[in-house]
Amino acid sequence: MSGFRFKEFQADAASRFDTLFRIFTQLLTHTSGDVEEALDWLRELDKEYELTDDDYTIDDFIAELKERGYLRDKDDGSGGMAITAKTEQAIRDSALEYIFGKLKKGGSGNHSTKYAGRSGEDTGTDLRQFEFGDAPQDIALTESIKQAQINNGADDLRLTENDLLVTEQEYKTQTATVLMIDISHSMILYGEDRITPAKMVAMALAEMIRRKYPKDSLDIIVFGNDAWPIQLKDLPYLQVGPYHTNTVAGLELAMSILRKSKAANKQIFMITDGKPSCLKENGQYYMNSFGLDRRIVSKCLTLAAACKRAKIDITTFMVASDQYLQDFIDEFTAANQGKAYFTGLKGLGEMIFRDYTNNKRKKL
Repeated sequence: MSGFRFKEFQADAASRFDTLFRIFTQLLTHTSGDVEEALDWLRELDKEYELTDDDYTIDDFIAELKERGYLRDKDDGSGGMAITAKTEQAIRDSALEYIFGKLKKGGSGNHSTKYAGRSGEDTGTDLRQFEFGDAPQDIALTESIKQAQINNGADDLRLTENDLLVTEQEYKTQTATVLMIDISHSMILYGEDRITPAKMVAMALAEMIRRKYPKDSLDIIVFGNDAWPIQLKDLPYLQVGPYHTNTVAGLELAMSILRKSKAANKQIFMITDGKPSCLKENGQYYMNSFGLDRRIVSKCLTLAAACKRAKIDITTFMVASDQYLQDFIDEFTAANQGKAYFTGLKGLGEMIFRDYTNNKRKKL
């Protein structure tokens, strides 16, 4: 008797490793690269959700991580483990997959102005008359034949230069971007982890630029009491500190970086959840955590206007909902004539990626 026999699905070791590895990379981002803490969390998840069994245990997973080159012993002789460059790359890949997975599900929002041009990417819908210098591969052959029938009639079908139509192209500009990440203490206050989504966005954005826009540049800076640049490889380990928010220092550093760039487009993406509360003048800190200090605010607005004069667009992603802070960001955005998004952490990645891609596609 023929038929089908069904049995309980048993995942193979390879898929077990892949499943655990995806969870492990997420945990590493949350623990700022602390392997021991990430493994402790993984063991707790295993107890609750039975991620492993006797055939493939957490210890087997750790052994395979070492065998595949994702973990190494620490050099300090402590007996602990650390992640490798291969793991850092895997974390960025995971962040990219996570963000783009959400992008596929979300609706689009276009905030850029488009102008028509040549030698770019096919828009798929717009057609125009052929001009000298257009590439032959851009000719819309079917539409050109239809145009010839209209111009010359079916009885005298001939294709001339006046009949040729070409598909409109989008010109992709080279872009230099500075991503500013707020690492002040408020990024982990009130029981909400705001720094982990910011790190994931930074890692995913860097991977997207490296793969899709290799001629673009991305610099990442963090700002607390001061501002300083960080390397891509340092992102998984990024932590907040007992800092105030020196937005001025961040903007000054970002402007310094972008002034040296020869890219046609220059932009700053700033992720922050708090008000500017710190300045450093003549080597001395001026701090005020109460309300909006007009001395600090005025300096921020001056720099926003200076960026506008330097043709540097600022897009602010505000992950706090306080009305008086949103009013400040509105004033800041008006000074630069940039953009501001007041969003929760859940939509942060999708909004940054759409805005970056939209800024890349300008028709000239």
